[in-house]
Amino acid sequence: MNLPKHLAIIMDGNGRWATARKHSRLYGHVRGARAAKKIITAAAELGLPNLTLFTFSTENWSRPELEVSFLMKLLERQILREQSTLMKNNMRFQVVGSMQKLPESTRKVINATIDLTSGNTGMNLVFALSYGGRQEITQCVRTIAEKVRSGQLSPEEITESVIVQNIESNFLPEPDLIIRTSGEKRLSNFFLWQAAYSEIYFLDKMWPDFTKDDLYAALSSYTKRERRFGRVTSHASSSVEGSTYR
Repeated sequence: MNLPKHLAIIMDGNGRWATARKHSRLYGHVRGARAAKKIITAAAELGLPNLTLFTFSTENWSRPELEVSFLMKLLERQILREQSTLMKNNMRFQVVGSMQKLPESTRKVINATIDLTSGNTGMNLVFALSYGGRQEITQCVRTIAEKVRSGQLSPEEITESVIVQNIESNFLPEPDLIIRTSGEKRLSNFFLWQAAYSEIYFLDKMWPDFTKDDLYAALSSYTKRERRFGRVTSHASSSVEGSTYR
C-alpha cells in the first residue's frame, strides 16, 4: 500500500457525539481522547512517518471557560500517561501552534515530553495546539518582513521555498492526506498553506466513533487516487495527442 508520508486528521465531533447521547460535552472529549490513542497506535503500527492531529484550534479559546480548562487538564493527563508508550514505540512528539497561550502546567508537560522523545526515530506525532493556519502564515510573514528590514533578505528573494523555510511547521512535509470527521466539509483554518495539494477524506462519523477500520478505509481510498499536482498524466496526454480538434 502506498501510504501517505504525512497524514493529518481534523478530529471533529466530540461535543455533538456526547450531546446526541445526552452526555456532557466534557465526556465527549474523554471519548475523543480514547479514539485518538487507538488511531495513534494504528498509525505507528502501519509505519506512517508523520501524523498530525488537530487537537485545539485558535478559535477553540472562545469556548466556555470550564470546557477549555477541562481540555487542558485532559491534554496534560493524556500526554503524561502516554510518555512510556511514546518511548516504547520510538515515537517523537512535537507541537505546532501558539504554545505561549497554553497554561504553564500544560506547557511544562508538553516541553518535557518533547525533550523526552527528541531522540526517537520512529513516527513523528504532532499535536496542532492553539493552532490556526492564518495565524501561522501571519507569523511567517512577520518573520520574513523582519529579515527584509534587517537586510538578510531582499523582496526579490522571497520565493515559495523561503516561505516554507520560515513557516512554523517546516519540519513536516506537506500533508498527503487530511481526514475530517463529523460530516463537516471544510478545513477550518487548518494547514492552509500546506494543504494546497492534499487529498481530503470527509467522513460523517463523529470522532469518538472513528475506528482503525475507518482509518484503513481512508488510507485505501487515498491509494486509489491519482495525484497529478496540476500535471497531465501520460494516459491523458496520449488521449489528447491522438484526438483531432476542429
